Amino acid sequence: MNFQDYIRYDAVGLAELIRKKEVSADEVLQAALNRLDEVNPKLNLLAHDLRERAAAWQGSSENADTPLSGVPFLLKDLLADWEGAPTWSGSRMMQHYIAKQNSDLTQAYLDAGLRVFGKTTTPEWGAYAVTETEIYGITRNPWHLDYTAGGSSGGAAAAVASGVVPAAHGSDGGGSIRLPAHNCGVFGLKPTRGRSSYAPNASEAWQGLVCDHV
Repeated sequence: MNFQDYIRYDAVGLAELIRKKEVSADEVLQAALNRLDEVNPKLNLLAHDLRERAAAWQGSSENADTPLSGVPFLLKDLLADWEGAPTWSGSRMMQHYIAKQNSDLTQAYLDAGLRVFGKTTTPEWGAYAVTETEIYGITRNPWHLDYTAGGSSGGAAAAVASGVVPAAHGSDGGGSIRLPAHNCGVFGLKPTRGRSSYAPNASEAWQGLVCDHV
Protein backbone atom coordinates (compact mmCIF):
# COMPACT_ATOMS: atom_id res chain seq x y z
CA MET A 1 0.00 0.00 0.00
CA ASN A 2 1.60 3.27 -1.05
CA PHE A 3 1.18 6.58 0.75
CA GLN A 4 -1.22 8.05 -1.82
CA ASP A 5 -3.59 5.13 -1.30
CA TYR A 6 -3.12 5.17 2.48
CA ILE A 7 -3.86 8.88 2.90
CA ARG A 8 -7.19 8.60 1.04
CA TYR A 9 -8.83 6.79 3.96
CA ASP A 10 -9.77 7.68 7.50
CA ALA A 11 -9.62 5.08 10.29
CA VAL A 12 -13.04 3.64 9.47
CA GLY A 13 -12.17 3.40 5.79
CA LEU A 14 -8.90 1.60 6.46
CA ALA A 15 -10.65 -0.85 8.76
CA GLU A 16 -13.19 -1.56 6.03
CA LEU A 17 -10.45 -2.28 3.51
CA ILE A 18 -8.81 -4.70 5.95
CA ARG A 19 -12.13 -6.36 6.78
CA LYS A 20 -12.86 -6.90 3.07
CA LYS A 21 -9.32 -8.25 2.60
CA GLU A 22 -8.60 -5.66 -0.07
CA VAL A 23 -5.41 -4.94 1.85
CA SER A 24 -3.77 -6.65 4.80
CA ALA A 25 -3.28 -5.12 8.23
CA ASP A 26 0.47 -5.58 7.80
CA GLU A 27 0.43 -3.61 4.54
CA VAL A 28 -1.46 -0.78 6.21
CA LEU A 29 0.96 -0.73 9.14
CA GLN A 30 3.92 -0.67 6.78
CA ALA A 31 2.44 2.35 5.00
CA ALA A 32 2.20 4.13 8.35
CA LEU A 33 5.76 3.19 9.28
CA ASN A 34 7.10 4.30 5.91
CA ARG A 35 5.46 7.69 6.37
CA LEU A 36 6.73 7.93 9.94
CA ASP A 37 10.28 7.22 8.84
CA GLU A 38 9.95 9.86 6.12
CA VAL A 39 8.64 12.74 8.25
CA ASN A 40 9.80 12.08 11.81
CA PRO A 41 13.42 13.20 11.30
CA LYS A 42 12.07 16.68 10.54
CA LEU A 43 9.03 16.78 12.82
CA ASN A 44 10.25 14.84 15.87
CA LEU A 45 6.75 13.67 16.77
CA LEU A 46 7.60 10.25 18.22
CA ALA A 47 8.54 9.72 21.86
CA HIS A 48 8.79 5.92 21.72
CA ASP A 49 9.07 3.69 18.66
CA LEU A 50 7.15 0.50 19.47
CA ARG A 51 6.93 -1.02 16.00
CA GLU A 52 8.28 -4.34 17.22
CA ARG A 53 5.30 -4.67 19.56
CA ALA A 54 2.97 -3.74 16.72
CA ALA A 55 4.52 -6.49 14.60
CA ALA A 56 3.37 -9.02 17.20
CA TRP A 57 -0.22 -7.72 17.09
CA GLN A 58 -2.81 -10.49 17.13
CA GLY A 59 -5.91 -8.62 15.94
CA SER A 60 -8.41 -10.32 13.68
CA SER A 61 -9.65 -8.63 10.52
CA GLU A 62 -12.59 -11.06 10.59
CA ASN A 63 -13.92 -9.87 13.94
CA ALA A 64 -16.91 -7.59 13.45
CA ASP A 65 -16.76 -6.68 17.14
CA THR A 66 -13.49 -4.80 16.58
CA PRO A 67 -14.59 -1.93 14.33
CA LEU A 68 -11.10 -0.51 13.84
CA SER A 69 -9.22 -3.77 13.52
CA GLY A 70 -5.72 -3.30 12.10
CA VAL A 71 -5.81 0.49 11.92
CA PRO A 72 -2.43 2.04 12.88
CA PHE A 73 -2.61 4.21 15.99
CA LEU A 74 -0.37 6.21 18.31
CA LEU A 75 -0.74 6.85 22.04
CA LYS A 76 0.30 10.13 23.63
CA ASP A 77 3.15 9.59 26.11
CA LEU A 78 1.01 10.85 28.98
CA LEU A 79 -1.65 9.08 31.08
CA ALA A 80 -2.17 6.28 28.53
CA ASP A 81 -0.24 3.36 29.99
CA TRP A 82 0.45 0.32 27.81
CA GLU A 83 1.73 -2.65 29.75
CA GLY A 84 5.44 -3.15 29.19
CA ALA A 85 5.91 0.20 27.42
CA PRO A 86 7.38 3.43 28.83
CA THR A 87 5.28 6.41 29.87
CA TRP A 88 7.68 9.30 30.36
CA SER A 89 5.17 12.17 30.47
CA GLY A 90 7.83 14.41 28.96
CA SER A 91 9.80 14.37 32.21
CA ARG A 92 13.35 13.21 32.95
CA MET A 93 12.21 11.90 36.33
CA MET A 94 9.98 9.36 34.53
CA GLN A 95 12.61 7.98 32.15
CA HIS A 96 12.78 4.63 33.94
CA TYR A 97 9.02 4.13 34.28
CA ILE A 98 7.57 1.10 32.51
CA ALA A 99 3.82 0.53 32.79
CA LYS A 100 2.78 -2.57 34.69
CA GLN A 101 -0.72 -2.66 33.22
CA ASN A 102 -2.91 -1.08 30.57
CA SER A 103 -4.91 1.98 31.43
CA ASP A 104 -8.61 1.45 30.79
CA LEU A 105 -8.56 3.84 27.83
CA THR A 106 -5.59 2.07 26.24
CA GLN A 107 -7.43 -1.22 26.71
CA ALA A 108 -10.51 0.25 25.03
CA TYR A 109 -8.40 1.29 22.03
CA LEU A 110 -6.86 -2.17 21.84
CA ASP A 111 -10.27 -3.81 22.19
CA ALA A 112 -11.46 -1.71 19.25
CA GLY A 113 -8.72 -3.37 17.20
CA LEU A 114 -6.35 -0.42 16.87
CA ARG A 115 -2.74 -1.37 16.18
CA VAL A 116 -0.53 0.79 18.41
CA PHE A 117 3.03 1.22 17.15
CA GLY A 118 4.37 4.11 19.20
CA LYS A 119 3.82 6.98 21.61
CA THR A 120 3.87 10.65 20.69
CA THR A 121 5.68 13.58 22.24
CA THR A 122 4.23 15.88 24.88
CA PRO A 123 5.62 18.74 26.97
CA GLU A 124 6.59 17.88 30.54
CA TRP A 125 3.45 16.64 32.34
CA GLY A 126 1.38 18.04 29.47
CA ALA A 127 1.58 21.48 31.06
CA TYR A 128 2.50 23.71 28.11
CA ALA A 129 0.99 24.89 24.82
CA VAL A 130 4.17 23.91 22.93
CA THR A 131 5.74 20.46 22.69
CA GLU A 132 9.36 20.98 23.68
CA THR A 133 11.29 19.01 26.32
CA GLU A 134 14.82 18.11 27.28
CA ILE A 135 14.18 14.42 26.70
CA TYR A 136 12.34 14.59 23.36
CA GLY A 137 13.53 17.89 21.88
CA ILE A 138 11.25 20.15 19.81
CA THR A 139 8.23 18.85 17.90
CA ARG A 140 7.70 20.83 14.68
CA ASN A 141 4.60 21.85 12.78
CA PRO A 142 4.15 19.76 9.58
CA TRP A 143 3.05 22.81 7.61
CA HIS A 144 5.98 25.03 8.62
CA LEU A 145 9.01 23.66 10.44
CA ASP A 146 9.72 27.01 12.11
CA TYR A 147 6.32 26.94 13.83
CA THR A 148 5.16 24.89 16.81
CA ALA A 149 2.78 21.97 16.55
CA GLY A 150 1.24 23.23 19.80
CA GLY A 151 0.73 21.35 23.01
CA SER A 152 0.29 19.37 24.86
CA SER A 153 -0.79 16.80 22.26
CA GLY A 154 1.66 18.25 19.74
CA GLY A 155 3.15 14.95 18.66
CA ALA A 156 -0.31 13.48 18.09
CA ALA A 157 -1.51 16.43 16.00
CA ALA A 158 1.70 16.43 13.94
CA ALA A 159 1.29 12.69 13.31
CA VAL A 160 -2.24 13.11 11.98
CA ALA A 161 -1.51 16.27 9.98
CA SER A 162 1.51 14.70 8.29
CA GLY A 163 -0.40 11.54 7.36
CA VAL A 164 1.35 9.07 9.65
CA VAL A 165 -1.95 7.95 11.19
CA PRO A 166 -5.61 8.79 10.52
CA ALA A 167 -6.18 9.40 14.24
CA ALA A 168 -4.06 9.55 17.39
CA HIS A 169 -4.71 9.62 21.11
CA GLY A 170 -4.54 12.96 22.91
CA SER A 171 -5.57 14.53 26.20
CA ASP A 172 -6.97 17.97 26.99
CA GLY A 173 -7.37 20.03 30.16
CA GLY A 174 -6.89 23.62 29.06
CA GLY A 175 -6.68 23.09 25.30
CA SER A 176 -4.16 20.27 24.88
CA ILE A 177 -6.15 18.56 22.12
CA ARG A 178 -7.79 21.68 20.71
CA LEU A 179 -4.70 23.89 20.43
CA PRO A 180 -2.50 21.40 18.54
CA ALA A 181 -5.44 20.51 16.29
CA HIS A 182 -5.83 24.19 15.46
CA ASN A 183 -2.09 24.68 14.92
CA CYS A 184 -1.84 21.66 12.63
CA GLY A 185 -5.13 22.04 10.78
CA VAL A 186 -6.83 18.86 11.96
CA PHE A 187 -9.94 18.03 14.00
CA GLY A 188 -9.51 17.40 17.73
CA LEU A 189 -12.16 15.78 19.91
CA LYS A 190 -12.27 16.57 23.63
CA PRO A 191 -15.19 14.54 24.98
CA THR A 192 -17.52 15.45 27.81
CA ARG A 193 -16.18 15.08 31.34
CA GLY A 194 -16.40 11.50 32.53
CA ARG A 195 -16.69 9.94 29.06
CA SER A 196 -13.12 8.60 29.13
CA SER A 197 -11.72 6.67 32.08
CA TYR A 198 -8.48 7.15 34.01
CA ALA A 199 -8.80 3.81 35.76
CA PRO A 200 -7.08 1.97 37.24
CA ASN A 201 -4.64 4.66 38.38
CA ALA A 202 -7.07 7.51 39.03
CA SER A 203 -10.75 8.41 38.95
CA GLU A 204 -10.18 11.66 37.06
CA ALA A 205 -7.48 14.23 36.27
CA TRP A 206 -7.45 17.91 37.24
CA GLN A 207 -10.78 17.46 39.06
CA GLY A 208 -12.36 16.25 35.84
CA LEU A 209 -11.06 19.05 33.60
CA VAL A 210 -8.71 16.74 31.68
CA CYS A 211 -10.42 14.48 29.16
CA ASP A 212 -8.79 12.03 26.75
CA HIS A 213 -9.64 11.00 23.22
CA VAL A 214 -8.21 11.85 19.78
